[in-house]
Amino acid sequence: MGAWSARHRKTAVFGWLLFVVLAAFLGGLHGSTKVTDSEMMPGEVARAAKILDEAGIKTPAGETVLVQSAALTADDPAFRAVVDEAAAAVRATGKAADLRSPYDTGAVSADRHSALLQFTVAGEDREKAVENVPAVLDAVAGVQAKHKDLTVEEFGEASSGKWFQEQFSNDFQRAEWTAVPLALGILLIAFGALVAAVLPVVLALTAFIAAGGLVALSSGLLHTSDDASSVMLLVGLAVGVDYCLFYLRREREERAAGRDAATALQVAAATSGRAVLVSGVTVVVAMAGLFLTGIADFQAMSFATILVVITAVLGSLTVLPALLSMLGDRVDKGRLPLLHKLRRSDAATGGRVWNALLTPVLNRPLAATVLAGGLLLGLAAPLLTMHTANLTFQQQLPKGNALVATSQRIEKAFPGSPAPATVVVKARAVDSPEMKQALADLRTRALATGKMHEPIQVTVHGAQNVALVDIPLVGTGNDTASTEALEALRGDVVANTVLKVPGTEAPVTGSTAGSHDFNEQMSRSMLPVFGFVVAFAFLLMLCSFRSLGIALTAVVLNLLSVGAAYGVLALVFQHGVGASLFGTAGVGAVESWVPLFLFVILFGLSMDYHVFVVSRIKEAHDRGLATRAAVSYGIRSTAGVVTSAAVIMVGVFAVFGTLSMQSMKQMGAGLAVAVLIDATVIRAVLLPAVMSLLGERNWYLPRWLNWLPNLSHGESFPPVTPAAPAPAGLHLPDGQSAGGARV
Repeated sequence: MGAWSARHRKTAVFGWLLFVVLAAFLGGLHGSTKVTDSEMMPGEVARAAKILDEAGIKTPAGETVLVQSAALTADDPAFRAVVDEAAAAVRATGKAADLRSPYDTGAVSADRHSALLQFTVAGEDREKAVENVPAVLDAVAGVQAKHKDLTVEEFGEASSGKWFQEQFSNDFQRAEWTAVPLALGILLIAFGALVAAVLPVVLALTAFIAAGGLVALSSGLLHTSDDASSVMLLVGLAVGVDYCLFYLRREREERAAGRDAATALQVAAATSGRAVLVSGVTVVVAMAGLFLTGIADFQAMSFATILVVITAVLGSLTVLPALLSMLGDRVDKGRLPLLHKLRRSDAATGGRVWNALLTPVLNRPLAATVLAGGLLLGLAAPLLTMHTANLTFQQQLPKGNALVATSQRIEKAFPGSPAPATVVVKARAVDSPEMKQALADLRTRALATGKMHEPIQVTVHGAQNVALVDIPLVGTGNDTASTEALEALRGDVVANTVLKVPGTEAPVTGSTAGSHDFNEQMSRSMLPVFGFVVAFAFLLMLCSFRSLGIALTAVVLNLLSVGAAYGVLALVFQHGVGASLFGTAGVGAVESWVPLFLFVILFGLSMDYHVFVVSRIKEAHDRGLATRAAVSYGIRSTAGVVTSAAVIMVGVFAVFGTLSMQSMKQMGAGLAVAVLIDATVIRAVLLPAVMSLLGERNWYLPRWLNWLPNLSHGESFPPVTPAAPAPAGLHLPDGQSAGGARV
């Protein structure tokens, strides 16, 4: 691929540009089809959404206005006047429907100091309701401005949806505008030249644009989501820049060593190009594991990531060689003399920091293995206490948010009311006397449990034979009390009332039900996903390096890295230790989808470094170096690239750790910490130490596995780089040097 691209430079470059433009244009023309509610969630929640979809019933966005006073009660005329004024203001907007006074519904708190005005926001779907809600919010704010001695605040699905929509858009834009200059700055330091630094960023961005178009084009077959776009940017920018970095650095090293331009490209294609291909396939295989979750949003994220990785690999292996062939040594244009000189001086030896780390590790590999392994196991220890849950609205948003404060006041005065459970009853004849009695019994039995309370609202859609019963649950929505109330509702109340009527379905939905069903699905998916990813990564490493030791080492080291990341995640975001460093506080739980998602992403991305470093070690070993000498050479010669790639990934992921929503913070911070651990403790200490301990056993392949395909490059390029000095105290076999050349 590299040779073809170098020979057909214009075809490769203009073909790539045409591909990017066509994919983006056709994708924009086609538009994106988003996942539906019935696809988004598993279990009873999915069945409830499907019943509503089939019946054509659009669940309106519910809103509430809290009127609260420390001095007045709901029975005082002044309090009632404010409630009436708020109702009139909301009605006057023309954007509200089904307005219900607390004096009609009984939505008055037990202490009589709070009342809830309930209504729905006009709009055939949630997106339209979000567009309509600003007028209502302004009207309520106007009433609050007139009555500062009372609390008059609005909260509901439309107002919270508006916040999430605006914040998601703002955060996404901020991530783009922060991550790209950050990557460019790091590459400028890594290469010491402007042109060389710009190339990886441009190729990564064009790969992201093309992949976005392809995702939109295919969304008719596999629906996409907003989360998929975020993850595609996150992973696409990280791997796209890294792949180009690996390739470009190797080509520059070969040119600096004295090879002609054509041979340097040939060496880069056969070595780093192969490493990029293996890394890309590993990420694709790892991300494919998310399809086993059975959750549409995860499948959308998986598919989008797979497309952006394939596109990034394709660009790195085709258009990059063509551009390098066109530019030649002009790729070093725009040099920053000091940085360029520093980069060249560190290229052969790996720099002072890496030398200081590597020398004692190779001299005392057993001690290094025990110390580094102990450190990682210590970091992983909090994993044993990890509690996962679908974070509530209050947990997701930053502290001090006005909507959070309002929802907490409503929850305190009316436990469970902001997010009631909804029983979706589909019957043969919903207006039959038998069903009417069953619905009445449902209300009575629910209240008798003591775990559900008023106001219970029944909405009957006679034409569709569907009834919706909203039942507030005790608790906060995702605590033990709420879960027990949900189980009582499903297992006792519903089963012994409406389900006694023949031909009736009655799935229970709502935020508590959604969280419970999602967590159950995550628990069931964990083992199949982990098994799939680990097994296929092991097989891929086995085929790529034809070594049982390398494949086992890769899997074990990656599992240690993921375990340490999980421990840090639990320590910071669940228990709050060091949470202020991430601009947050401990919320008592880790978002339920984050651990599984982190595992898949990290297992794929960790292979980037592993494949790149071990490929260089194997290359040296194949030339005749003993394993310890090959390890020394491989680690030192890739140190600069691994450092630059890791800093870029950590920087990009850390940007997502600064976003507003707790789940995005956890994802970004978890990825950043894991990559940092992987590029330092794993690659600089554990990998060389373990490989040194194993010695020639690293390359062992049982005879019965000789049938495995040989995916290593078949060309041998004699080294021209002068031998790097052996580190102090490292004794190499006779006739060998740490630089990889025969003495």
